Amino acid sequence: MKKTKLLFSTLTKFLCGLILVGALLFLPAGSFAYAGGWLFIALLFIPMIFLGAVLLIKAPALLEKRLGAKEKENTQKGVVALSGLLFLVGFIVAGLDYRFAWSRVPTWLVIASSAILLISYALYAEVMRENAYLSRTIEVQEGQKVVDTGLYGIVRHPMYAVTVWLFLSIPLVLGSFWSLLCFAPYPIVIIIRILNEEKVLTAELDGYADYKKKVKYRLIPFIW
Repeated sequence: MKKTKLLFSTLTKFLCGLILVGALLFLPAGSFAYAGGWLFIALLFIPMIFLGAVLLIKAPALLEKRLGAKEKENTQKGVVALSGLLFLVGFIVAGLDYRFAWSRVPTWLVIASSAILLISYALYAEVMRENAYLSRTIEVQEGQKVVDTGLYGIVRHPMYAVTVWLFLSIPLVLGSFWSLLCFAPYPIVIIIRILNEEKVLTAELDGYADYKKKVKYRLIPFIW
């Protein structure tokens, strides 16, 4: 019964997300002929179906936690709100760019960006596999331990590293350089989130201070 309820909740959020993204892209574009919009929707939502199905079968608790998570810290609430604003403006600008032909992204770059998006999505799934404590919110869970293997042995925040690549590829998949300008501040938003998260983890998660000494880089190896 609980899994049926989780399935219903997952499908509801999936459909709401699909409708919202479609509206943000195709209404400004003024046409359903916007190929970049359909390409992005396919690249995002088809893998999402498979990932959701795997989580529902193998890790329903993790899926439930990610669906219902809400930030508690004010800094993180601001980060989430700013991220949402960037995406909102970015999608609308991409649709308007298509309608008024403000810019043209070369086909090879669209293809390359599509590949980066899919690879990023695959790495995101790998991060979720490695870290059973992964949450959409900044929190330390009961019994949580530091994960320092796999991608976590390369950078301390592989999920954020992957999402930066994923989200910066989105406007190019959509075929809009102007939209890329809207998404460009996203890495700064992620840096703010990381700095706040590390304060919480260092103070509340046993072993995290030692982990920071072992894995020196937060987001990009040899840089930061």
